[in-house]
Amino acid sequence: MTLVTEVVLPGIVEPSGLQIRTRELPAPAAGHVLLQVDATGVSFAEQQMRLGRYYGQPAFPFVPGYDAVGTVVEPGPGVDPVIVGRRFAVVTKVGGWASHILVDAADLVAVPDGVDPAEAETVVVNGVTARQMLFRVAKVRAGQTIVVLGANGGVGSTLVQLARHAGINVIGTASARHFETVEKLGATAVDYRDPAMFRRIADLAPSGVDAVFDHVGGAGLRQSWRMLNKRGTLVSYGAAASKDDSGSPQLPYVKIYAQIAMWNSSPTARSAHFYNFWSGRRRPATFRQKLSEDLTAVFGLLADGVVVPHVAARIPLHRAAEALALAESRTVAGKVILTQ
Repeated sequence: MTLVTEVVLPGIVEPSGLQIRTRELPAPAAGHVLLQVDATGVSFAEQQMRLGRYYGQPAFPFVPGYDAVGTVVEPGPGVDPVIVGRRFAVVTKVGGWASHILVDAADLVAVPDGVDPAEAETVVVNGVTARQMLFRVAKVRAGQTIVVLGANGGVGSTLVQLARHAGINVIGTASARHFETVEKLGATAVDYRDPAMFRRIADLAPSGVDAVFDHVGGAGLRQSWRMLNKRGTLVSYGAAASKDDSGSPQLPYVKIYAQIAMWNSSPTARSAHFYNFWSGRRRPATFRQKLSEDLTAVFGLLADGVVVPHVAARIPLHRAAEALALAESRTVAGKVILTQ
């Protein structure tokens, strides 16, 4: 048995309402491992879960934590013990805000030697999401131009870096205080608070852009569609505009799906998609293969210095309330990381 420390989300509470508990974990079952968590992140998903607005979240109380990077300390039966002491990343959806977690060994993705665990953590879900949207969904090619909404955010900044590395031109929206960060990544920064933002983008791309990556949703999704050229692709991957709304958390997504279906049924060469990280999970082998391929590729770019990690802060696990409040403040660029 292993004594584990966990952060518990007991219900719809302020960040200060998070609870810390300890309990015993059993030995890993066959095909599983005990992972000592070296780093786990605070993402937009946990912020929505705190409000009870993340689609498909479990019933309260539960341990949040969408992904983690850690070291294998104990293999279960049937797992090669050679992996003990090695560092891996895993996507958990929930449960990652803990000192130790039990995970299926088949879900582990190796972290390159020498890569800092907090830096690796910044690109786990963010890196897979960015790479899959860019190359598997939108299929953007070198020389094309894209718009990334929230280019200073976790997914947005990774999208910018992957795109620029592939020779793709990027227009990134952000607040003015994050312009320097966005432009250092290689994008042309545009102020999302500027009433003339869409005119500014139209001036930069008079014929329209090849793809737009929109995590905001809401009424602005139509503007994203209008930014496309005649064969452009819109990829919607969130509904941040409705974060503080009351009512059904599913409704914003229903509206997005309906709008996308309407656009795709119209006589146009443009297309629209909603990206769901967990789509394809019903075929576990294929899902794991794609996740591993994409995350391994991003880790390689991280190790080579092509992708630059943006760690906003490193905060101990027992101060998770402080970390969540900081992430929700929208005052920092990069990802807030929980460490041991």
